[in-house]
Amino acid sequence: MANYKQRVVNFLDHEWATYVARFSRWSPEDGAALVHKQGYAEFRDMLAHIVAWWEEGMPIIMALAEDREYPRKKYDYDAFNAEAVAKYKSWPEGIFLNHFEKTRQKAVVDLKSIYKDTYEENRRLRSWTNGIFIAHAREHLVALSRFLLLDTLENEWSTYAQRFDALENKSEFLNAQGFAKFEDLLAHIVGWWNEALKIVKHALADPNYTYTEPNVDEFNATLVNAQQNASSAEVRKAFEAARLELVHLAQDLPESAFENPTLANWLATNVIEHYDDHSIK
Repeated sequence: MANYKQRVVNFLDHEWATYVARFSRWSPEDGAALVHKQGYAEFRDMLAHIVAWWEEGMPIIMALAEDREYPRKKYDYDAFNAEAVAKYKSWPEGIFLNHFEKTRQKAVVDLKSIYKDTYEENRRLRSWTNGIFIAHAREHLVALSRFLLLDTLENEWSTYAQRFDALENKSEFLNAQGFAKFEDLLAHIVGWWNEALKIVKHALADPNYTYTEPNVDEFNATLVNAQQNASSAEVRKAFEAARLELVHLAQDLPESAFENPTLANWLATNVIEHYDDHSIK
């Protein structure tokens, strides 16, 4: 597991550096559907939104790192995002993509210049870097990468139980999630992980494999009921075993698997999106 400074740099060097190229895997129809699902008319509109937050956040991050004052704002997020899209709308495609890449490269240089301890000690700096580089990559996922799959498993899910144990408002969190106890939530997560593992393994072995999706509500109830007699330790052990199996799978998958929509979508849904569905702040 990389230290936090290196993790942020890795997102820019790996996840964001390949973002545009990975989007180009899809047909125009599939790519448009992905972008529309995220509320944008075109892929470059989503890129404009992303780069605008980098441009907004990096001066603040550097001011925090250098213990300087900076203008505080209350953001109207809808207005900010609309302005970002409008700002770059008239830019020629090549010039805009070059600006996106240069902004990414400059952010890498600046982030590397910050002392490691500053990342650990400054909560606002971590909040900004997490928001615009890490969480934003999950939020605007367009094509699954090995990097993002492994990062989510090794840096988010790996500490999930410990972060729940540290919560002061455990009941409030569980009520919001719709589960009576934490073990029920873990059983739900593990059940979908195991389903994803099964599908990926079958699809790798048989290109003609088809999957019939169950009734989601019934399947969720079955997952929880199946673990009712298990102890908390047993459920947590099963959670960690499934997480490690997914880590090993992610490490061993051929690169072609990430270009297979069925495999990539199942892993993205159950590892990446599911984390944000059940995240513990």
